[in-house]
Amino acid sequence: MKYSHRVSDGVHVLSYVYLHQDTKISSARLASSIDSNPSLVRRLMSRLTKAGLLVTHPGTASPALAKEPEEITLLDVYRAVEDQYHLLHIDEQTNPDCPIGKNIQGVLTQEFAKVQAAAEAAMQEITLAEITTNLQERIEG
Repeated sequence: MKYSHRVSDGVHVLSYVYLHQDTKISSARLASSIDSNPSLVRRLMSRLTKAGLLVTHPGTASPALAKEPEEITLLDVYRAVEDQYHLLHIDEQTNPDCPIGKNIQGVLTQEFAKVQAAAEAAMQEITLAEITTNLQERIEG
């Protein structure tokens, strides 16, 4: 199973930009911190910019947060960078001749929706301010 790191990398970019706001920050520098490549970082930054979380200026190494860190939630980042908003996925190819195979998708759709709602509610409560405060404590501590 392949996992997406977009939310983690998106939070990484925003945290780095906030914590290094007085320095030049190129996509290459961000890529080095994420251990990725600059083109992937630029695409990620583009998504964050389109979502109103980041401000960039083409040709300059001066990204900035578009909002205060207290106003940016983990849910904002999740919605900005993920193509698919579902944490859990249902197997669509089950046996329709089996009573369980025939009905499992409908049951799981309801249950997975509960999980999704709970996860999104939790993500809405976590701000970039909290994350960067925790980062600073670990860096300094």
